[in-house]
Amino acid sequence: MIVALTGTPGTGKTFVSNVLQEKGFEIVDVNKVAVEKDFLVGIDKKRNSRIIDVNRLNEYVKEKYKDKDVVFLEGHLSHLLKNVDKVIVLRCHPDELSKRLSKKKWNGEKIKENLEAEILDIILCEALEVHSEKSIFEIDTTEKSIERVASSIVEIVDNEFNYMEKYKIGDIDWSEEILKDF
Repeated sequence: MIVALTGTPGTGKTFVSNVLQEKGFEIVDVNKVAVEKDFLVGIDKKRNSRIIDVNRLNEYVKEKYKDKDVVFLEGHLSHLLKNVDKVIVLRCHPDELSKRLSKKKWNGEKIKENLEAEILDIILCEALEVHSEKSIFEIDTTEKSIERVASSIVEIVDNEFNYMEKYKIGDIDWSEEILKDF
C-alpha cells in the first residue's frame, strides 16, 4: 500500500515521518527521490524551488513500491501521484502555520503564499482531483504533538484505511481566515 503523507509546508510532514520511521514504517522523501533520480524539469526562480516531473516520479514509485505492505511517501507533492493508494493530508491553522514557517526563516511572501494555500484547501482540492474521497484522510496538527499525529496515522493504518469519522475530509475549514491580513 502506497500512502501519500502530504500537506502545506509547515504542517508537520517531516517530523511525523521521523516518528513513523522510528515506529518501523518505511518513509520515502519524494523530493529527495526526485532530485536523486533527476526527475526535475526546471527551477521556479520566483519561489526558489525545483519543478518536479510528477509523471516520471509516479512511474518510479509504481515500480519501486507497488508490492510494499505500507510505505509512506512524504512530501507536499505526493498526493499528485496517481499510483498512491491512500492520502493523508496534514492541516494546520494559519496562525500556527505562520509561526512555524517564520521559525524556518521563510520570507514573508513565501509564508503568505503558503498560508493562502492552507486557507483555500489547495492540497486537499488537488488530492481530490486525483484520488477518490474515500481514499483521503485529514488530520489537524495545530494543537497536537508530533507523537499524537503519528499515533493518529498509526490508528488509520491499524484500521486498514477504512472510513473514520474523525479523519473524514471537509471538517477542517480555515476559510474565514482569508479575511485576515497576513
